[in-house]
Amino acid sequence: MKYRLSFLCLLSFVPFFSQAQQAELNAAEIRQGLAGLNVTGSVLYIAAHPDDENTRLLAYLAKERKVRTGYLSLTRGDGGQNLIGTEQGELLGLIRTQELLAARRMDGAEQFFTRANDFGFSKNSAESFKIWNKEQILSDVVWVIRKFQPDVIITRFPEDARAGHGHHAASAILAREAFTAAADPKRFPEQLKYVKIWQAKRIVWNTFNFGSTNTTADDQLKVDVGVFNPLLGKSYGEIAAESRSNHKSQGFGSPKQRGAAIEFFSPVGGQAAKTDLFDGINLNLDRNPATERAQLMLNEINAGYDPSDPSKSINSLLQLKEEVKNLSFKHQQLDELILACAGIWIETTVAEPSYAINDSIPVTVNAISRVRKYFPVRISLEELSSGYTQELIPDHMVSQNLKISARQLGLTQPYWLEKKHPIGSYIIDSLANLGLPEAPAPRAGVFRVIFGNQYIDVTRPLVYKHTDPVKGELYQPLVVAPPVTATMTEHSFVFTNNSPKTITVQLKSFKAGDKGILQPSVPAGWKVSPEKIDFNLLNKAEEQNMEFVVTPAGQVNEGQFSLSLKVDGETYQKGLKVIGYDHIPVQTLFPLAEARVERVDLKFAGKKIGYIAGAGDLIPESLTQIGYQVTRLSEKQVINGDLSGYDAIITGVRLYNINEQIGLMQPKLMNYVKNGGVLLVQYNVNSPLKITDIGPYPFQLTRDRVTEEDAKVNFLAPNHPSLNFPNKITAKDFDGWIQERGLYFATGIDSHYTPVLQMNDTGESASNGSLLVADYGKGKFVYTSLAFFRELPAGVPGAYRLFVNLISKSTAQ
Repeated sequence: MKYRLSFLCLLSFVPFFSQAQQAELNAAEIRQGLAGLNVTGSVLYIAAHPDDENTRLLAYLAKERKVRTGYLSLTRGDGGQNLIGTEQGELLGLIRTQELLAARRMDGAEQFFTRANDFGFSKNSAESFKIWNKEQILSDVVWVIRKFQPDVIITRFPEDARAGHGHHAASAILAREAFTAAADPKRFPEQLKYVKIWQAKRIVWNTFNFGSTNTTADDQLKVDVGVFNPLLGKSYGEIAAESRSNHKSQGFGSPKQRGAAIEFFSPVGGQAAKTDLFDGINLNLDRNPATERAQLMLNEINAGYDPSDPSKSINSLLQLKEEVKNLSFKHQQLDELILACAGIWIETTVAEPSYAINDSIPVTVNAISRVRKYFPVRISLEELSSGYTQELIPDHMVSQNLKISARQLGLTQPYWLEKKHPIGSYIIDSLANLGLPEAPAPRAGVFRVIFGNQYIDVTRPLVYKHTDPVKGELYQPLVVAPPVTATMTEHSFVFTNNSPKTITVQLKSFKAGDKGILQPSVPAGWKVSPEKIDFNLLNKAEEQNMEFVVTPAGQVNEGQFSLSLKVDGETYQKGLKVIGYDHIPVQTLFPLAEARVERVDLKFAGKKIGYIAGAGDLIPESLTQIGYQVTRLSEKQVINGDLSGYDAIITGVRLYNINEQIGLMQPKLMNYVKNGGVLLVQYNVNSPLKITDIGPYPFQLTRDRVTEEDAKVNFLAPNHPSLNFPNKITAKDFDGWIQERGLYFATGIDSHYTPVLQMNDTGESASNGSLLVADYGKGKFVYTSLAFFRELPAGVPGAYRLFVNLISKSTAQ
């Protein structure tokens, strides 16, 4: 197609639109965009994670300086913690990807990623590169630079320990090396089939002053980015707060800042800047001599723009379009401005939210022009695939119906999750997708908006539109699914000893009348019954639960329980996962229909557990599947209820950071322990805490952690009941842990506590603060910074054995 107007490509003036719906620019935004046509130049900001970016600076660059602005986050934040739900790992990365896109819609920048997987906290860049393939991730950064062609590259972090995180330091190292490599034809030459080498003018470090680290200095380049934009009615500090507050899974709601805000910059490479980030860079159209006439035309267009009737500018903009048609120019932005001035609105909707891949999808195209009636040029809409044309009479909605094959669209799946991947990075085969936040949305085709003898080719995402009685009109992305999915309740199942377990599989149809065979597969030596199940789903969206009894056997303790579905002569092996939060579009993905199965030797003492939710973890589900009776306790139940019937009470991660009622609950919890109960408190961050006295005796929290999941663990109290009852814990129980040992360890530990374990990362001092146990009255208090919230859902056997001990009360207690 001639122009690819996918709303994700609009540059310095338009919010970064969701794939779910198009935007309609108001007169002030059109004015902002017209001014942006006069500006060339671009800047790429590089850091490691969602939330690392300086949103105030991005907003200033995109909306005040009007340069094309991008943020390259090496990772999608997969390794962090989730403050709004229980999603971890890849699913958390999916949420944070959408949160970044929402942030970019606010600040006007574009979003990019590498294939690097956020594997959790890293203490230095060497550790990061040990897990990431440095050369591969460097090639990704070079790819984005060569495609985006920034004049200036900005890093968020330095390359040393001041970065505060190994991923942060690694992002600065990769940015500096890519600054040079992108201009070297000998580096990653395979990319040059699609892009050209590119040398940015300079690379700078956006220094900072937060926490106890101040890297700013008076001799550094300074820029005031707190400017007020009267067209937008906001300062860039206010816009930045709106942008940053989209990082809801990290709890980053931000106050709006008004007034001067100085950003500092230190040179890293290239030609040093003395007075401005763009020193020596011509940001005007006369950067290209061929656009001198376009510059004059734009000056007249901007001078004559009437915000009360933007359509008066259409003819001049069409003339400009003809002038620059063979030149390097912001063609996509120009086309969108013409459509906005004409009040053109085009939408392609489907009747249902999802379709099977072997379906034919009915599509409705709606279009309208809200140009003033006296506009002299006829406007028409042509569907290129059929040649069908309709005139767009002002303020008259036109509609047409068509059908497309779902198979041509393919499964709507996050492209980086299509294949299994190692810990360091996602597997991405297509350069077309590499760097993009998400794959282009499914589309019905190309539509041509004709203005006299000029035209603009337009595409629109296929969306499902519906009306909620409370929220009003809502859009969500079209889902193209397998005809039937098979989903298990857990992604790992723990079998205690050799006891069989019933695994429930939920079938869901995406097309009426689907029937076939569901067949399981188990590790060698294990048994499954029945060996297969015939199914018949009469209606679309029908769900049926199927059950298999799985029994461990033989010498194999672990493996995969997988499922295959035979439907209409084809085999499918997909499950279904839907993530829905109000602040992001609905996310639907189709993971492999498989789960880890693990046999664990476990003994129990007590089975009735109370659980108080914190920021979100899957501990209740993990304990339920090994036979515990878990009751989720509300604040009211804790404060006013009788807790004596519980063998143990567990607090969710970060409870003491987020729950406003913890001050009222704490005395009741301490009395529960004093009277003979067991209270296990999972990790909390050191600041801010709602109350400082977490346990019956004093200790403080630090930011210390052990990130090497295979770090040696020493037993400080080998005879302590926590290591012996009801399960004998050995060094082998710390094999197979994922991502980290623990985080936010304790220090300043009162002598009433017994530190049970000692551990450290390579080259660091040993810490005794990962697991504290104290007798209090007749009961037991446990504080643990161990990452049980990751280990139990992952089915790590030793983590289960130790956790069971911690919530058990021995007779010798």
